[in-house]
Amino acid sequence: MEMIKQLWAYRGFVLGSVKREFQSQYRNSLLGAAWTVLNPLAMIIVYTVVFSGVMRVKLSGAGSPFAYSIYLCSGILTWGFFVDIVGRSLNVFLVNANILKKISFPRLCLPVALVLNAGINFLIIFGLFTLFLVFTGNFPGWPFIALLPILAIQIAFAVGLGMTLGILNVFFRDVGQFFGVVLQFWFWLTPITYPMDILPEYVRKLIAFNPMASLIGAFHSIIVSGEWPNWVSLWPISLLALVLCVWAMRLFRNNVGEIVDEL
Repeated sequence: MEMIKQLWAYRGFVLGSVKREFQSQYRNSLLGAAWTVLNPLAMIIVYTVVFSGVMRVKLSGAGSPFAYSIYLCSGILTWGFFVDIVGRSLNVFLVNANILKKISFPRLCLPVALVLNAGINFLIIFGLFTLFLVFTGNFPGWPFIALLPILAIQIAFAVGLGMTLGILNVFFRDVGQFFGVVLQFWFWLTPITYPMDILPEYVRKLIAFNPMASLIGAFHSIIVSGEWPNWVSLWPISLLALVLCVWAMRLFRNNVGEIVDEL
């Protein structure tokens, strides 16, 4: 309750940080916020051509000609949101080094501001994707509201993981470089560009240990199949997200002095 009061008291600081970040992101850019849409759109087009056209990947039971594109969009956009939050968290202390040294404010403002910044970009592209679902007759209906708790789980997991890595990155700068490599493997080990049912059984069992697999699978269930997600499958990542958030908070509190000195 105390943390909420502190955040509310510093709401101007948080909103000002979000506004400055959004403006600086597209300053001196002719297309501005359109790049938020163009970058993932280009990726989706490439993957659609390669996997659906060249490699002939099909979704079993798909009744819509847009089924595979929708499958790709739902996976790539949510994965991009996850990577955006983790990436911002990974460098949050390095980017805000001057503020941390000179200004006294609740440190919880930093993860809140970065989530809001990433959330704005996600809402822009996902809002357009939702309009596409409506106009093509592929809107999933009531299961769509289940995206809210799933997004909350994803945000908690991304913030917990990102802030933990961000603290370590202050002391060991190789952490950021190494995690960039890990993300490339992690992407292909998550069923984003391919459906699980085309994989051998033993590979499915291995991918089941990937915490993002169940989360992306929940998005696919809702958006592609129009079904409610398997809530039981989301318990492991929910628990992991909680543990990571608590761990990141303790790690920061125990090392806040050293973090500021190292910066």
